[in-house]
Amino acid sequence: MFTGLLSGVLWALDTVILGIALAMTPFENAAMLAPIISTFLHDLFSSIWMLIYMGVNKQYSNVIKALKTRSGKFIVLAALLGGPIGMSGYVAAIKYIGPAYTAIISAMFPGLGAFLSYIFLKEKMRPIQIGGLVLSIVGVIIMGYTADDSVQITNALLGFGCAILACVGWASEAVICAYGFKDPNITDEQALQIRQSTSAIFYGIAILTAMKAWPSTAEVAFTKASGIVLLSALFGTASYLFYYKAIAKIGASKAMALNITYSAWSIIFALIILQTIPDIKSILCGIIIVLGSIIAASDLIPFTKPQKKSAGTPAS
Repeated sequence: MFTGLLSGVLWALDTVILGIALAMTPFENAAMLAPIISTFLHDLFSSIWMLIYMGVNKQYSNVIKALKTRSGKFIVLAALLGGPIGMSGYVAAIKYIGPAYTAIISAMFPGLGAFLSYIFLKEKMRPIQIGGLVLSIVGVIIMGYTADDSVQITNALLGFGCAILACVGWASEAVICAYGFKDPNITDEQALQIRQSTSAIFYGIAILTAMKAWPSTAEVAFTKASGIVLLSALFGTASYLFYYKAIAKIGASKAMALNITYSAWSIIFALIILQTIPDIKSILCGIIIVLGSIIAASDLIPFTKPQKKSAGTPAS
């Protein structure tokens, strides 16, 4: 469970640092292309960090072997669903229906992931664990929602569809990875190298090209803002390493429940790094998110029915 929580902590740090980069002039000049460019650079830098990590551990040949396996191809599929497809849907949803509604819908992905895990992986959650997951998701929704009359819904049907696409993509990524980890020939580190490389390559070849974003990307690439993204990608890579380890160890549904605690940890990092004072709603929601996620992922809570004593067993 600790690895899952740590993935949330590190993703929160990644998010806050990435937010600093997005507020800098190069990304502000890129306007609507900024989220796409930053995501591409983030995944590209993350794949480079993973190359360094795998090189130190002398795992290059094993990554190539893993990529050739059936499970390795499933990881590629998971990368496309969670990376380019999920993130593109998320960014497009913000454009068409605003960040509030996007946050509400996309926050449902752990719940959908738990359902898919039950259907395809036979992962089971006890009633109190399901209750903890629901509590955590509600906390994320309440924290993420901010009434803003200035946001105009330009295309509700397309926007909600894109938000659902993000939700499905992120949930499917975890479930497919969990399936891939059943193969003893592929490790979580190898899977992450495949995931980040696949995402960066697809973003560069397909999405940046389709959106004619390469000139803007080139302008951002060699600036201080890009260096900040490089730093955020380091923490993001560490977060994904722990996230994938959690998926392999405790299952997709519990790992997702712990990973979304980043919403709560980001409050702490925003306070430390940006001196942003959180309001009461954020503090309460943060506590709810963490507690709900721990309940959802814990197997130590005594909520199972006591076993019947067999005949002749002395009472304690």
